Amino acid sequence: MIDFFLDAYKDVSTTHILLEFIVFVFGILSVWFARQENILVYPTGLIATIISVYLLFIAGYLGDMMINGYFTIMSIYGWYKWTRKSSDNDAMPITRTNTREKLIGFLLFIVTIFVVYGIYKLFGNELHGDNYFDIVASGIFFTGMWYMANKKIENWTLWILGDIIVTPLYAYRGLGMLSLQYLIFTILAISAYLEWRKILNKNSQRL
Repeated sequence: MIDFFLDAYKDVSTTHILLEFIVFVFGILSVWFARQENILVYPTGLIATIISVYLLFIAGYLGDMMINGYFTIMSIYGWYKWTRKSSDNDAMPITRTNTREKLIGFLLFIVTIFVVYGIYKLFGNELHGDNYFDIVASGIFFTGMWYMANKKIENWTLWILGDIIVTPLYAYRGLGMLSLQYLIFTILAISAYLEWRKILNKNSQRL
């Protein structure tokens, strides 16, 4: 197990390893803060996603790079949405998606799949089996990030599903640190879903 993690980094520069470690730490912090409904989810997430865009561009994983580029944009949007006050001066509450939001999420998933596929083709990259998992995960994560920005509890269901897909995917690609990170993300996402559901149920009882 230790060799699995070390072998992937034996020919990698110290700077690259340091950047990946920063992504690892701040990515986990971001999910932890999201679980607590803490606004720090966004500044910590921005640090992780901006560095990830650079690392994934260097590695040539275009689908993953697009995901993190989108995460960066949606983190800024989510930061604004979470701090915006409603008319009764309360912060945005946790809610479930309605029919319209479910449809938007489904369309976002489909459009993302076609866009990521098109980008692979545009850059002339040969698609292998693992790339198709990458493309599907992109659609799941894109939708999940939009739901999170709007504090929809379904975001955690999508994060769990996406994390389950990419954890073995990164292990297969020899990216041990990222694989471990998404395994931790899976555990945190399950915990966060249970925590948000508890808050949602408590808020519903007050109405």
